[in-house]
Amino acid sequence: MSLVVWSPVHAQQPKAPALDEILKRLEANLNHYDKGLPSLFCDEHVVSRIEPSAGNRDIVTDSVFRLKRTPNSNHTATLVESREIKTVNGKPPKSQSMKGPSLLSGAFEGGLAVVSVNQKVCMRYELERINSKRPDEPYVVRFATALTPENRADCLLQEKSKGRVLIDPASMQITHLELTTPKHVIIPGNAYAKPVIGERKLTVDYAPVELGGETFWLPSMISSQDAGDAQTFHSTTWSYEATYRNYHRLEVTSHILGGSEPVQ
Repeated sequence: MSLVVWSPVHAQQPKAPALDEILKRLEANLNHYDKGLPSLFCDEHVVSRIEPSAGNRDIVTDSVFRLKRTPNSNHTATLVESREIKTVNGKPPKSQSMKGPSLLSGAFEGGLAVVSVNQKVCMRYELERINSKRPDEPYVVRFATALTPENRADCLLQEKSKGRVLIDPASMQITHLELTTPKHVIIPGNAYAKPVIGERKLTVDYAPVELGGETFWLPSMISSQDAGDAQTFHSTTWSYEATYRNYHRLEVTSHILGGSEPVQ
């Protein structure tokens, strides 16, 4: 009788990706977003406030948010934001102009491009150490701007900034973005007043959305907080928080009436 002893075989853990590999995957996802994202609309809920304030300065706006793919002459496309305001502080709006005290735009167009191969000339990227024992944890890439007179024209971020993104290891999609700009121009100056400059903290959460049989990762929440001195004795904080849900593809349909079909 012979005794055979088997050594336990441990399942080999997949090799953690390097930073360049992650950037290439993010670039592929960004190209899919830029070329394939259709025009869309969704529900938008925005809370804008300033603190401290004399009285209640909060403005709560509910709108139908639209993102329209607009073709350019060079065969690219621009994502143009617009909205149809439904209520302001629970009442019908007096105009279709979005009111402050704090406003924000452009996150749908450029947020996912902050960490990408295209922006390597403008950024310093650093991949946090990946824990191989926790393969489901998001990858974390930190970034900081590296602006120079030579590269500035090609840079998405035009102010000195830093932050990080969280990346889902299964889909290699960005799920969370944090961006801090220490000296952000909150209010531009003019002939009568100096500009208000302070720290901006921006965060964006992304979630998968199916549109036309394809999945795109789109903002579910966008928030910003600007802290600066509004030429008063106290520091002032402007905040903006928007939530997005019920995404739908924006489509135009037509119906040709027959000669005997009555017009409704």
